[in-house]
Amino acid sequence: MIATLIMHICHVLLTTATFLGLYTNIVRSKEWWDGANYYQIYPRSFQDSNGDGIGDLNGVTEKLQYLKDIGFTAAWLSPIFKSPMVDFGYDISDFYAIQPEYGTMEDFKALVARAKQVGIRIILDFVPNHTSDECEWFVKSVNREPGYEDFYVWNNGTVDSNGKRQPPSNWISAFRYSAWEWNEQRQQYYLHQFAIKQADLNFRNPLVVAKMKEVMSYWLDTGISGFRIDSIPFLFEKGPDKNGNFPDEPVIDDVSVCPDPNDWCHLNHTYTQDQPESIEMVYQWRELVEQYRKEKGGESRVLLTEAYTTFENLMLSYGDGQRNGSMVPFNFYFMTNVKNDSSAQEIVDIIERWMQSMPAGVSANWVLGNHDNPRYSTRLGVQRADLFAILLQTLPGNAVTYYGEELCMEDGEVTWEQTVDPQGCNADPSNYQNYSRDPARTPYQWDASKNAGFSTADRPWLPVASNYRTNNALAQLRAPKSHLQIFMKLIRLRKLRSLQDGPLKIKAIGNDIIIYSREISGDDLFVIVLNLGGTPQSLNINEHFNMGSQAEVITSSLQSAYHDGDIVDPKKYVAEPYVGVILAKV
Repeated sequence: MIATLIMHICHVLLTTATFLGLYTNIVRSKEWWDGANYYQIYPRSFQDSNGDGIGDLNGVTEKLQYLKDIGFTAAWLSPIFKSPMVDFGYDISDFYAIQPEYGTMEDFKALVARAKQVGIRIILDFVPNHTSDECEWFVKSVNREPGYEDFYVWNNGTVDSNGKRQPPSNWISAFRYSAWEWNEQRQQYYLHQFAIKQADLNFRNPLVVAKMKEVMSYWLDTGISGFRIDSIPFLFEKGPDKNGNFPDEPVIDDVSVCPDPNDWCHLNHTYTQDQPESIEMVYQWRELVEQYRKEKGGESRVLLTEAYTTFENLMLSYGDGQRNGSMVPFNFYFMTNVKNDSSAQEIVDIIERWMQSMPAGVSANWVLGNHDNPRYSTRLGVQRADLFAILLQTLPGNAVTYYGEELCMEDGEVTWEQTVDPQGCNADPSNYQNYSRDPARTPYQWDASKNAGFSTADRPWLPVASNYRTNNALAQLRAPKSHLQIFMKLIRLRKLRSLQDGPLKIKAIGNDIIIYSREISGDDLFVIVLNLGGTPQSLNINEHFNMGSQAEVITSSLQSAYHDGDIVDPKKYVAEPYVGVILAKV
């Protein structure tokens, strides 16, 4: 049903006069990952194929054609490796095995094979900073087996004036409380910068570096197209001094911002984050995938890297001028700084800083959501969801979509009793909503049937968002106009030469209007107008970009009164409230 509807919609999307003519001007000569559309799948919430309430690999396989029909280039899967699921896959116990509730290795191979058939590349989430304490490597390290003695970060700790044992330093876990845990068997503390059961690997040990490269090569051999690498800033921490002591981290200057001494935000993480060796590891992993291509052939393999870090470090993640780094260092500068109350000029400044600071020869990327943050429809306003989709898809470079954003999915409601995210569970009923990531991870909304078509189980692992009966993929495919249909057209539009390679000329008008053009010599001029505010504004577009006497509406936000194919006068254009519009010069 959904596949058939998509084929019909794709035909409709290509029928407006201007767009039909432009569609021949598609760029085809770049590396596949450059200018691509990446789709993040949270497998646990995407599609349940066996009725146990948990999404799985066979469910993903069932929906690959759907993703291809929408127009995505690649899908990256949040962790699928064997895990006790304390942090839902980010606590890996076996880097060479599939988590049983997600399927088998045979299921994974079938997924990769099907993806190749439909033309979707598969990217795996790689979590190198830590393992589960149930990992064989950790057990061997606890037992001090040869070669594994220093596989993790161990320390004796200290003894206070009362003779009581204390952790080695004041370091705090990202999930609250001390980042050190005592191991009775080994009689030492181990470092865990996340959950207690997520023990930090010691990347100062060359054997750890080699082991993680072995893991990467193993999965590349399965036919995947690359990795999204997790938690880059945490890979290295400052080592102990000559006496084996770790330094305390300083308390933040203004404790009123984060007064709780057990909260990660209470400290300046000068010794546990952003050590220079972390970016060096990214360069080594880039060398690995480039060498792999030389030896095995085929197309290039991509690295996407996750780092909540400084702007300068994000730029260094691309490379240092001598060595290449990540192809797609996620633009969290954009995601964290674009806020609900951001002015047009503030957003333009954020975009221009990234574009002007990138090293030569790399591509920008734009991301507004993932599994660790509230959905941008909720965060930035559901009435502006199409506007921000238009922005993401018409800026130069790569676009990253978190599952459900194409539907304008919003955060679901998850009660304290339903909360399973360790970040939320480490809080309490009065404030768990400030910490829990569960609302952004609720099941995909396929249709209006039981559990939104996600699962036949009586109770899925997280509750389905309450609006699924009206907001779902099937309903949006059937509607005359919808968020999903707009999104599909955007993806097809951005394959055109002007939107692939045309320079970005962008400016703010007043507090609410963002206007920019994309045009490459010999091809069509596109002008995009975004009204962030709640009041209509009249403007003469020709004072900013010369569109002549007529412009065609190519697509616009769902609530817009403009229709695809409408001809407007650029000199008397009215930017509607919360609406984004793409115009083409006639």
